[in-house]
Formats: sequence, structure tokens, C-alpha cells
Amino acid sequence: MITLIAQAFRDGGPFMYPILAVSIFAAAIIIERIYFLAIRYGIDDEAFFGKIVEFTDKGDIDGALNLCDRTPIPKVVNAALKSAGLSTREVQNAVDESAMEVLPLIEKRVHYLAMAANVATLLGLLGTIIGLMHSFNAVAGAEASQKGAVLAKGIAIALNTTAFGLVVAIPCLFFYAFLQSKANRLTEQVDRVAVRMVNILSSSEGNRR
Repeated sequence: MITLIAQAFRDGGPFMYPILAVSIFAAAIIIERIYFLAIRYGIDDEAFFGKIVEFTDKGDIDGALNLCDRTPIPKVVNAALKSAGLSTREVQNAVDESAMEVLPLIEKRVHYLAMAANVATLLGLLGTIIGLMHSFNAVAGAEASQKGAVLAKGIAIALNTTAFGLVVAIPCLFFYAFLQSKANRLTEQVDRVAVRMVNILSSSEGNRR
């Protein structure tokens, strides 16, 4: 199997190398984004928020702050808690500022996967066209005994680059949809937690008055 793949790669000609580079670029993004979006940033926001509320109900802001790390949702909560005691507008501004910092961290690099899928497909298509041009030009000028081999070489370039481009593009599109879904879910969680923190701290401020 590996021998067949290696042979197909060699037969595909020079366009196989840029497609391979695109695949490595996309694989690096996929691994990095899965780590952050599915593992590092992923928390049970309801459970986390419940613990925060337990501390804020007791007036223990420091205890609540100790639960917050540098990941997106806790970071927004952290900004809100540090504004506890200020006016609702000031709390809202702190939360908005923090959200503007963390949302790009959630969404960054995911869109490159869609670009990688398009580039891989187009490189495969370009390899197909070059392969066909090579075949037609070579057949027109080749000796009768060599026409079959020349035509086969051009068709091999055309088919292998198309296939390799699609082999790279399809997983890129799959992981783009998967990671975009993860990013959208995290963004919704950040928005939900931000609103709830503003409401809780505003209520606390109102009760003190």
C-alpha cells in the first residue's frame, strides 16, 4: 500500500509537493486547534458558573477569582469579578473588553482550513491541466512507438494531482466544519457567561443600595 502511494506521488510530478506542503500546514492547524478548542478551552460552563455563584452569593469575590484561569470563559468571569462593586456600565465595559480579547483566540486560524482546502483543490486542478497539456503536446511530437508511454505519463500526472488535491481538501473541509462548530459553541458560552455575570453583579450592586 505504501509502495503504491509512493509511486503515485512520484508519478504526480512537481505539483504533488506544494499539495503536500498544504497538507502539512493544514495538519498543524488541525492538531493545534483541536488541542485548544476541544481540550484546553472546553469547560462545563454551567458547572463553572454555579461554583462562581456560590462564592459571589457569600460575598467571597477572592474565592471566586481563585477559580478563574487564563482560558476564555474564566478570563471573562475574572474581568467581571474584578469590577465587582462598580456601576453596571463599568462592569459591562470590563466584560466587553475581556470578551474582545478572548474571542479572537477562539476563532484564530480556523478559517485557514477552508483556504487550505481550496488551495489543495486548485493545485490538483492545475496539475490536471498541466498533465493533459503535457500529454497532448508530447503525443503530437512523439514517435509512434513512444506515444503510449508519453500519453500514460501525462495522464498519471493529471489523475494523481487531482486525487491528491482531493485527499487533502476533503479532511480540511471536515475539520473546518468541526472546529468552526467548536469555536461557535465557545463563543456562545462566553456571551452567555458574560451576560449572566453582569446581571449577577448588577443585582448585588442593587441590593447594596
